[in-house]
Amino acid sequence: MPGVAVNIITIIVGTAMGALFGKLIPERFRQIAFFAIGSCTIGFGAVMTVGGFGDLSASEVGSLAAIVLVVSLVVGSLIGELLRIENRLESLGLLFGKLVSRGSATSTAAKKSGASSDSNLTPTPSSTFAEGFMTASIFFCVGAMTIMGSIQAGLGDSSTLYLKATLDGISAIALTTALGFGVGFSVISVLVIQGGIALGSAFIGDFFTPAIMASIDLVGGVMLIALGIEILGIKKLRVGNMLPALVVAIAMGYFLG
Repeated sequence: MPGVAVNIITIIVGTAMGALFGKLIPERFRQIAFFAIGSCTIGFGAVMTVGGFGDLSASEVGSLAAIVLVVSLVVGSLIGELLRIENRLESLGLLFGKLVSRGSATSTAAKKSGASSDSNLTPTPSSTFAEGFMTASIFFCVGAMTIMGSIQAGLGDSSTLYLKATLDGISAIALTTALGFGVGFSVISVLVIQGGIALGSAFIGDFFTPAIMASIDLVGGVMLIALGIEILGIKKLRVGNMLPALVVAIAMGYFLG
């Protein structure tokens, strides 16, 4: 699956560039880059939402398109809240941050004193690292381009994922500048989600009908808008807990379409 591999590589490269040049960029420039990526996220989400709603309304679902949106988000969010998905994602991000920080602290201490590390050298995990991991995971993995691109890649056509890889690489630079290299660890989410879909599409590629894809676009677009609101610091919406809404949307698109 070369498309998935290229997507992962561009995110890693973008993260490296953001981490490298982020140190040279004044805070006000990093902040405006952060606001820019948040605004773009809202814009992408709005385009996806409008397109998905139009496509779903034109399909067999028809006037029930709004019902698909409401039910998917409400039911999916309740499931996510019950499963505490966002807390688990944050815990995973904090774990990665702790491991990386511990390694960094140990290496620095060894260079300075030549002594072995002890438990007092382990710093408190950075919440920014977890935020970067979670925000990037949602940003890179939500949306019809992810689903459709992964399906196409599994069927032998990675062109859509190549385009997505370019966009994700650019976004990774801006996200890393604002949130740190926790963004790079989102490649784990990309590998699991995109790789899993691509692998499974060889067996169930015909399952993703136009109605299902439109449902994903509609619900995923609203989730991206919510994510953009979080990125801009307007309000914490716990978008991670909304992820099951995509599964509900797929189910509704299948049964209603």
